Amino acid sequence: MPFDLPKSALDAKHWTWDDYKPFFDDLEARPLTAETIDQWMADWSQIESLIYEVYSRAQVAVTQDTSDEQAEAYFKNLMTTLYPPMTDMDNRLNKKLLDSGLTPTNFDLPLKKMRVDVALYREENIPLTIREQGLRLEYSKITGAQSVQWEGEEVTLEKLKLVFENPDRSTREKAWRMMMNRWLQDRQALNDLWTQFYDLRQEMAKNAGYGDYLAYRWQEFKRFDYTPADTTTFHNAIEQVVVPAAIRANERRRARLGIDTLRPWDLDVDPYGEKPLRPWQTIDEFSQKAIQVFKHVDPVIGGYYETLHNAGQLDLENRKNKGPGAYCTNYPYLRLPFIFMNAVGKRDDVRVLLHEAGHAFHNFETMANLPYNAQRSYPIEFAEVASMAMELLAAPYLTHEFGGYFTQKEAAIDRINHLEKIIFFLPYMAVVDGFQQWAYTHPEGRDPKACDQKWAELWSRFMKVDYTGLEDVRETGWHRKQHIFNYPMYYVEYGLAQVGAVQVWANALQNQAKAVADYRKALALGGTRSLPELYGAAGVKFAFDADTLGKAVALMEKTIAELEQI
Repeated sequence: MPFDLPKSALDAKHWTWDDYKPFFDDLEARPLTAETIDQWMADWSQIESLIYEVYSRAQVAVTQDTSDEQAEAYFKNLMTTLYPPMTDMDNRLNKKLLDSGLTPTNFDLPLKKMRVDVALYREENIPLTIREQGLRLEYSKITGAQSVQWEGEEVTLEKLKLVFENPDRSTREKAWRMMMNRWLQDRQALNDLWTQFYDLRQEMAKNAGYGDYLAYRWQEFKRFDYTPADTTTFHNAIEQVVVPAAIRANERRRARLGIDTLRPWDLDVDPYGEKPLRPWQTIDEFSQKAIQVFKHVDPVIGGYYETLHNAGQLDLENRKNKGPGAYCTNYPYLRLPFIFMNAVGKRDDVRVLLHEAGHAFHNFETMANLPYNAQRSYPIEFAEVASMAMELLAAPYLTHEFGGYFTQKEAAIDRINHLEKIIFFLPYMAVVDGFQQWAYTHPEGRDPKACDQKWAELWSRFMKVDYTGLEDVRETGWHRKQHIFNYPMYYVEYGLAQVGAVQVWANALQNQAKAVADYRKALALGGTRSLPELYGAAGVKFAFDADTLGKAVALMEKTIAELEQI
């Protein structure tokens, strides 16, 4: 018989480990045989979904308002009272399944991942993980509290970015310098936070028997299909193929703007002299238009997003003390994803929503097709294909004709901007990934001054914008990438996935319906296949090489040239 659990995770909000323990004790004591394994797996997934959703909701709450002391206290209490026994129990149940010699249906790869989890498990790392969560909260509190006075009004740094689209260059520069000065005010606090993160992570690696955090994290991420040497190959291919394309794009922008040199405050203004695009006025309008766009991509996908909209599973609007960035998490007990972002009314908000919705669609597909949580745990290298490919698959339907955001001309400008940002992003990804690989394999990575120097070195290698006189801003750029603090070693995935996403788009240019069908088929595989197999199911290649990158860049530059005629 299935477990008799609450109807909603909200009903378990104040459960303690004593409330969960009987269910896990039952799983640990129950005989595991070929006849009982399916029910045992279903029950494990059910109770695990409940506790995961309670945790996920608590984590969402502390990002929705970083100043909410009650939400923070609740989250910290969960981490200190539930995380340790839950982690220990997960390890014991993993070992029980592995020791049984049984393999549930479609479970070969999840079993391989479980073996890694068991091998990495160290009881002494549990309190370190709890401390790491506390440091992540601190980073979000520091950045969430950042605001400035602009034209007599207190605005968040995210809202200040709207000014970067202002046609007046002096106004853009003033806003950009104001934002960067605000970041520099937190320089010491973020440096102090970094050294704490660094020591803690290297200690976790040492406890698990690894020489450095990079090697440990590689295993923790289950990166079975590529190595750090492959990512170096990737970085070199980007330098060879993409950096020249970025230089060409920057030169086009400089010439259109009629300026002598391209400065960092010149990167977001429309180079065609058009007014900044403001594609929506209210949050409801923003979301309603997305429903129409997604329904044109695919009726099922449109239905997924409409479900989120109607169920209130969206927190889209920027506000003070809201945590930075955007993410999609999952409420597996409710069987619905949740999207968080910081929309302020600018053009890029549309792309961020398309991106996070792609993650949501991934969750919908796995929940519909895979019965067990461990099967649904997809690799992040393919999770980002789900999100980045959706940005491109939805692009043809962003005009008013399809209920979207733009006129035909605006859509062309937006799409040029999107494709150029992909070209700019890949070198930036190489900076972030190269920085982290260096930091965690060199003892001087603990020193913020050495980090500044390394970041500046990588920036000069890959990014070709004039930062003369702005050296302090350039070298502290690593402070402004929250992944470095809160999601360590999670960034190369974006680059690998971007190459996959452009290939999905290339397929869509030949046959949109088939490309979308292959995309959904691949998402539905969750974490049951290797990266090459997942990419293959989507009709694309998992690749690091300059040839594949070159084809992607050539398609983007060709399309940009065609769109410029519009």
